[in-house]
Amino acid sequence: MFIDVAKIKLKAGKGGDGAVAFRREKYEPAGGPFGGDGGDGGSIILQADEGIRTLMDFRYKRFYKAEDGERGKTKKQYGKKGQDLILKVPVGTLVKDADSGKVIIDMKEHGQVYTIAKGGKGGRGNAKFATSTRQAPKFAETGTEGEEITVILELKLLADVGLVGFPNVGKSTLLSILSAAKPKIANYHFTTLKPNLGVVQIDEGKSFVIADIPGLIEGAHEGAGLGHDFLRHVERTRVLVHVLDASGMEGRNPIDDFYKINEELVKYNPKLSNKPQIIAANKMDLPEAEEWLEKIEEELKPMGYEIYPISAATMKGVDELKFAIWNTLLNTKPEYETFDEEMEITLKEPEKTIVVKKENGRYIIEGSYIEKLINSTNFDNLDSLRYFQNALKQKGVVEELKKLGIEDNDTVFICGYEFEFFD
Repeated sequence: MFIDVAKIKLKAGKGGDGAVAFRREKYEPAGGPFGGDGGDGGSIILQADEGIRTLMDFRYKRFYKAEDGERGKTKKQYGKKGQDLILKVPVGTLVKDADSGKVIIDMKEHGQVYTIAKGGKGGRGNAKFATSTRQAPKFAETGTEGEEITVILELKLLADVGLVGFPNVGKSTLLSILSAAKPKIANYHFTTLKPNLGVVQIDEGKSFVIADIPGLIEGAHEGAGLGHDFLRHVERTRVLVHVLDASGMEGRNPIDDFYKINEELVKYNPKLSNKPQIIAANKMDLPEAEEWLEKIEEELKPMGYEIYPISAATMKGVDELKFAIWNTLLNTKPEYETFDEEMEITLKEPEKTIVVKKENGRYIIEGSYIEKLINSTNFDNLDSLRYFQNALKQKGVVEELKKLGIEDNDTVFICGYEFEFFD
């Protein structure tokens, strides 16, 4: 098992600005506000997909942005909503906040969805601000920014495919060819003391994890050699690739080896006999391999085993084996491992929208609502300015300033602007 990690930055779409428009129709001489609302920005949604097995695709692209909402239009027409961005992740992916390291969500079920970054709200058009006393408002709201977050995707990779076989049959070499893994390779027994894992890329969004599992010896089911450690890893795989030395160069009988390995597997856990098993007859570049291949096929093909003659040294037949493994995986239902460690799930808290404070004698107002309000205000327009002042009163901002001791003519700092306070 190893940890596959990707750090990505996400930004949801901005809401479209509301429109300022007026009726200019032939029989409507007085006109009237006619601006529509902006569309909401697109959200970023995570979706757990059992067809994706690694985080490989997220290593090539680190920033993802959803579509912005469209501006409002005249005739009170709404702007189009920004399209949501759906990011598919493997089942079992932990999503962590990059700043705190805390888990936001555990994507543990196929089809599970979670909105990780919400799109901004579309701004209201000037038609929404008309009242009996303000019949022709010349201002509209701007859309709000979409949520932005940097997350760490963390996946505990259990091998989809396990390479099994006696020591020195070429498992490590085959792993290094199929994947980007760089296992130790040497011409002596028991080189691999722990599973080496690598990711095999088939196509975009199509990859699987393969493990070169330590060479097995007789008596492993009783704990001999690497015993239970070996078999525990085998138990977690979905497909087994049984690598045989078809050359018989070490005086071994590959058919006997096949039966001995499977006997150990079944003695440890009878369910292992139900796992799909592909046979890779390796070292076909060596003398006597053709003769042994005939015997292997004669013995094992009638039992339903698919046999792929390969040479890890010359790479002959390796591609055929790779695609055979992938096709077998597609037809094998995964069994998800349950992890026992405790996790602190921390869902995102909504941002505080208004902050009123006094720092070093300065009165300061800030927050997402205030930013939206000030961006929507036309300070050259009396109606817009009045709306701004009334909004501050209705939200209790003026009352909070008074509690902090503000007096007439004191300066208030709002999102980079300076205002004089008058009650």
